[in-house]
Amino acid sequence: MPRMVIVLSLCWTCLLFYAGLGLFLSGFLLVRVELRSRSSCQDTPFTAAGGGGGGGGDEPRFSQDLNSCWMSRRFSRAVVLVIDALRFDFAKYNPENKNPKPYENKLEVIHQHVVSKPEHARLFQFRADPPTTTMQRIKGMTTGTLPTFIDIGSNFASSAIQEDNLIQQFVQNKKKVVFMGDDTWEGLFPNKFFKSFPFPSFNVKDLHTVDNGILQHIYTTVQGSEWDVVIAHFLGVDHCGHRYGPHHPAMAEKLSQMNKMLRSVIGQLQNDTLLVVLGDHGMTDTGDHGGDSEGEVNAALFIYSPLPLFEIKPAGDPEAVSQIDLVPTLALLLGVPIPYSNIGMVMVDIFTSEPKLDDNQYLEQAKALHINAIQVNRFLESYSYAAKDLSTEKLKYLKELFSTAMAEYNDLVTNKELSEKFVPDQDHRIRFQKLLITLQRYLRETKEICQESWARFNPAYMLCGIILLAATCVHCFLVSETASTFESLYKRLLLYPVIWGLTAGLTVNIWMLISGIMVEPLIICCWIAIGSHVGFHWNFWRSKRNNDHVANKLTQSSNAGIQQKWRSWLKFLVPLGIPLLRCVAMFSNSFIVTEGQVVSFLLKSVVTFTVLKLKWDGKLTSYSLNTPFVPEMQKNPGSISYKRECFYLIGFLVAFLLCVLFSNNFYNCREELANCEPSSFLKPLSSLNNSQERNFHYILSVSSLAVLVYLIRKWFLHYGNLNSSHLVVFFVRLGFPFIVFCLCCYWAVSAAPEETSIKLQDLTKKIAVMVPGIVFGLIITGFLIVLWNPITVFVKDSRQSDETLVPSYKGPPEMEVDSLHVIPLIYRKMQQSMKIYFNANRTETQTVAAYGLGTVYSAALLTVLALLTLLLIMLHNERMSLAFLLLFLEGFSFLEIHGTARNLSLQSDNTGYFSVPWYAVTAWAFSATQFFYATGHQPTFPAIQWNAAFVGFVEGHSTNILPALLVGMNTFASHILFAVGCPLLLLWPFVREVKNSKNKSTKKESGDEDQVMEMRLRENPQMFSVAMLQLGMRYLFVYGVQLLASVCAAAVLRRHLMVWKIFAPKFLFEALAFVVTSIYLLITFCFMMRVDVAVNKWFKELLLKQSR
Repeated sequence: MPRMVIVLSLCWTCLLFYAGLGLFLSGFLLVRVELRSRSSCQDTPFTAAGGGGGGGGDEPRFSQDLNSCWMSRRFSRAVVLVIDALRFDFAKYNPENKNPKPYENKLEVIHQHVVSKPEHARLFQFRADPPTTTMQRIKGMTTGTLPTFIDIGSNFASSAIQEDNLIQQFVQNKKKVVFMGDDTWEGLFPNKFFKSFPFPSFNVKDLHTVDNGILQHIYTTVQGSEWDVVIAHFLGVDHCGHRYGPHHPAMAEKLSQMNKMLRSVIGQLQNDTLLVVLGDHGMTDTGDHGGDSEGEVNAALFIYSPLPLFEIKPAGDPEAVSQIDLVPTLALLLGVPIPYSNIGMVMVDIFTSEPKLDDNQYLEQAKALHINAIQVNRFLESYSYAAKDLSTEKLKYLKELFSTAMAEYNDLVTNKELSEKFVPDQDHRIRFQKLLITLQRYLRETKEICQESWARFNPAYMLCGIILLAATCVHCFLVSETASTFESLYKRLLLYPVIWGLTAGLTVNIWMLISGIMVEPLIICCWIAIGSHVGFHWNFWRSKRNNDHVANKLTQSSNAGIQQKWRSWLKFLVPLGIPLLRCVAMFSNSFIVTEGQVVSFLLKSVVTFTVLKLKWDGKLTSYSLNTPFVPEMQKNPGSISYKRECFYLIGFLVAFLLCVLFSNNFYNCREELANCEPSSFLKPLSSLNNSQERNFHYILSVSSLAVLVYLIRKWFLHYGNLNSSHLVVFFVRLGFPFIVFCLCCYWAVSAAPEETSIKLQDLTKKIAVMVPGIVFGLIITGFLIVLWNPITVFVKDSRQSDETLVPSYKGPPEMEVDSLHVIPLIYRKMQQSMKIYFNANRTETQTVAAYGLGTVYSAALLTVLALLTLLLIMLHNERMSLAFLLLFLEGFSFLEIHGTARNLSLQSDNTGYFSVPWYAVTAWAFSATQFFYATGHQPTFPAIQWNAAFVGFVEGHSTNILPALLVGMNTFASHILFAVGCPLLLLWPFVREVKNSKNKSTKKESGDEDQVMEMRLRENPQMFSVAMLQLGMRYLFVYGVQLLASVCAAAVLRRHLMVWKIFAPKFLFEALAFVVTSIYLLITFCFMMRVDVAVNKWFKELLLKQSR
């Protein structure tokens, strides 16, 4: 029962956290209301404008062209070429640049046409609205709307666009749309294309499949006649950036291929065809995208027409236009209605009078802006009615501005068209210019107001979420500090809170049904959480008040009680003060930007303080070097032992600090740090051009992996856990080396240069799929084996006397510990139980020697950790294996420091071993955060390593669950490993028991003298369960406080300039880290309970065997 109570209590606590987090998210990341209305040729915006501006009773047609809607079309066909991640400086050409970088001066055809045919071609800066991910940009460039921040999560699941969009308008107006390229379009616009040639898009290591597939179809399609709109989405430039970065020679090859393609397509265009070449977003200097840095949002737009289209302007910097401005522009140029929800503004430079500029040069521009303004005003009225979240004052202001513009337009344009003898003068032209400025101002300010509105929040939900998170943190702290005093864990932690919570949720549900209010599951869950908190705190504080009343009577006449309370609070000052200080710093954007370095400093401070505190408390003196497990006759060991312990602690402290220092070499850079250079280890081996350098780093990566596995096996061998014939031991002996061999083969194939991969494409693809598949299979098999039987103990039966069970040791006393690996199995309870089965008249006593029994829990957990580490190393690039080696060395060094410190601190309190101090939990959590940065990650979307989704799945995935899981494991690898390794904080002081024993006696004068290490846990199962509960609650508390701090920072600073750039991503990453950590922590605790059950079963079987 205690095991089940512990697991269920932790599960319930995690659910309380999830409820608070979900409530806050519902108030912080609200999705924009989508209108399902659609524009059509039958709409009459002129009449609507007349109503708003005071004119017009008739309903004039928008266009006299029977094949056009709203405005006479300029083109009957269009070719739209999307070159993914085409940054503006990729398309810009500088003839004076004699030493161009790989991405510079490659698109020469654009420069030639812009210079030689300025009336036909023009290059624009195409400004993208963050988030700069492909799916969100496609949405923006087809609907004319601004995707909200939460939409970035949909990049894995491209659900169909329901809002009105350009593709829908083309199909609705009988235009044949042919698509080829990125299959994301198929998910967004299902069954909309006349012809479609989609290719898998998400494998960023594949530079050629999509582009070569497009090139097979685009030339014949453009030459044919069965199309009105051709859309081709190339991915090679984007994938080259992800794989190599923009500075690699492969980028020059890709851009040269695009240049050749553009030249061929331009040569095939007819006079009635418009060519649009655009980038959906840019990329950073490392080839990533998703954020809002200048390189990511500044894409390129090239427009070309065989006939004159633009007004000739003086040479200057290319004009910047918003991506959503392309939507109304293309719609009117091709004679289709502007999508209903568009808030983009037409590019007025394209709408000039035909066939040449005359006195009415502003007329076409005014008509285009007029139609655009009417469409935006209609959307604004519909949206304000549906969402009711736009400011009334701002709506009134926009309405007045719109009415003014419509009245001026009616006066200038309508009256001019009715009067055949109208002759424009200078005053008329000035009024036209002012009209254009007014219309553009209206459209621009409407966009700004909508953009501000779509970042709206629900303060009530956010506040309730924060309160629930804070209450759950308090719950974790109280349980972790007082669980050992509970009379009944079952009632305090499960029965009362669950009953109160379910009662509250049921009551609210019934009230909502009776009142006719729509029942929302999230609200019900939150009321359950509130009821649970009330139930827990009601019973907790009532019981505490009774206990304090009794205690106060005992200390009423003295200051002992007050002093005891002060001491109890002072012990939390440093171990909890440092994480609280970090939490306060989360309100600073400067801290978040440099958090990796700050957390490293805080981590080193906590561990160094732990060692120094031993010295300050006098624990590192010769008279104090005794542990509670050492017999009285062995105490006061002398100066040799004193020096050995000091050097031991100092040595591991130095090793720990060196690991933290070296791990800084694997950090990535945020875009806010201008002078920062990302670690070269973040680039895969295939990106290295120098073969010798590539071979050196390959050997370094393989060596790091081999050393890591060797050290794990050495630990198993040292404690005798590799002696048994169990299947799990067989897997550790042979399975681990084979997995290493497979990873080395996979890395060798992945490190091959691009030209080698082309020659051996079929073979490398098979190896890239088969070898990771084998590793996946072996790791899953290993998990199943260790779950089925986690025992790694070797039992040796013999007919010997007790005195010969452990042979006497002849070497130096201080080195005895290094060779003593046989643990007496028959300790106090075991010996007493065995005597029941043995006859007193036997001359010989059957004895048992057990290898690995003292580390049976740790060995099982380390097996799981090793399997997880090998899996996570495979999901990173091969050069990160050195970072994972440092992670293991740092973790081991800290565990040794922690184990030694606990043995030295607890002089006479054996029960103290069943409690993990706060400093250890804090340092362990800090280590997880520190290695989050030391594995090349940052709490920003561009830093997500998408390559992990295609390890072993070169051809892509049929669902979005598996790639999301792989990328999530890659991103939060350190959190996973430290969550799984969390129970080692409890186990390691017991493991260190043998190493702290000096001059072991082989005389069995007392059963208490046996050094049984982790078997102490079996002597006190109730204390073991409580210790696990306290450890879990403390770990959840540390992470919960970090989550609470990021939540509060995002809420308080929600109107901050950097909220969507820094604070909101940080909050989302902290939330995901907490969810991942809590899930793996629960799984690990369940596994530990499984090991405990297996150990109990093993003892029972051994007792039964010995009784025969």
